[in-house]
Amino acid sequence: MTTELVKLSETAGTLQPSLTLAITSKAKAMITEGVDVISMCAGEPDFDTPEFIKEGAIKAIENGETKYTRSAGRLDLCQALSRKFKTDNGIDYNASQVIVSPGGKFSLMAAIQVICNPGDEVIIPTPAWLSYPQMIQSTGAKSVFIETKAEDGFCLNPNDLRAAITDKTKLLILNSPSNPTGGIYSQALLKEIADIVVEKNILVISDEMYEKLVYDEGGEHYSIASMGKEIYERTITVNGFSKAYSMTGWRLGFLGAPEWIAPKIAAFQSHATSNATSFAQAGALAALTGPQDKIEEMRLAFKKRRDLIFELLSEIPGIKVIKPRGAFYIFPDISAFGMDSMAFAERLLNEAHVAVIPGTPFGAPNNIRLSYACSEENIRMAVRRLKDFCAKYTK
Repeated sequence: MTTELVKLSETAGTLQPSLTLAITSKAKAMITEGVDVISMCAGEPDFDTPEFIKEGAIKAIENGETKYTRSAGRLDLCQALSRKFKTDNGIDYNASQVIVSPGGKFSLMAAIQVICNPGDEVIIPTPAWLSYPQMIQSTGAKSVFIETKAEDGFCLNPNDLRAAITDKTKLLILNSPSNPTGGIYSQALLKEIADIVVEKNILVISDEMYEKLVYDEGGEHYSIASMGKEIYERTITVNGFSKAYSMTGWRLGFLGAPEWIAPKIAAFQSHATSNATSFAQAGALAALTGPQDKIEEMRLAFKKRRDLIFELLSEIPGIKVIKPRGAFYIFPDISAFGMDSMAFAERLLNEAHVAVIPGTPFGAPNNIRLSYACSEENIRMAVRRLKDFCAKYTK
């Protein structure tokens, strides 16, 4: 008996599940079975959503704000996001150019679906978030990967970008701060990239989900769409509430786009999902208009953890690591231990009971991703186990 009744789509029908979610699920299952697993997989802050944000959503429910909203999002929320883009990012999107979605992933998917055709090429600097290639594949377009270097902070070299662009190139995806590396693009580097994008007449999706989580003076976040009128017209800026406000389960993302493409993305969303959850949008409005001190508290806590885990990992013989400048991940090179990241992560989980994400699905088979969105105690214990594990495999 055949396992498939009909032939599925050669694009969307061939997508693979997220490996990060699969490994996290395995670690959780082991914990449920009583195994003392320390998970360093988390892609979300370990802080609770601030109370005033919860209260905003609860009040909306109590007031009966539980019906459909505008497909692109509540007007007052889009207006608040328009102000946020102007104040935080130096980008002038009016409310009609802002689209609120059920999650940053959906914002990315909607933009990619509207932009890409079969046969188009999309440039992705690696290491890169593993969902980008799957989203590209769903359209029939082709991902073109450009490997970045640790010594460059895992940022795209403009010369490599220029060399990779062909007459089929439609889109470049940038992610700053980066998942999985924590790398941040400087203002000067973004300007170089913007000049090439304009010259070659391609588009950019700028994924800025971790923009509030930057740690070092001189390492501020910049938006490529703010680099001038011509790059603004070619850039879709994607963001969300998940990381900055610890609202991952609320599933709220947003994007800003030039006037010529924003209505097309809004139309796609109107057919795909109608609108983001109404009362969650009320919570998002409270997040934007309420006190911002919780963001700074969380950022400072992550900075302290970043410094701690970098110091501890740097002491392990064979581990090569650079200090991440943003997000809440660190991405050490484990190639000295004679196995790729998939084998390393599997053995580490089974033998040392530490769960990490292998770098292979990010395009970096010699690296592993550790999240420091956890307690300092867990960081110390996990790195201690990792150190003992590495000692067994040191050549």
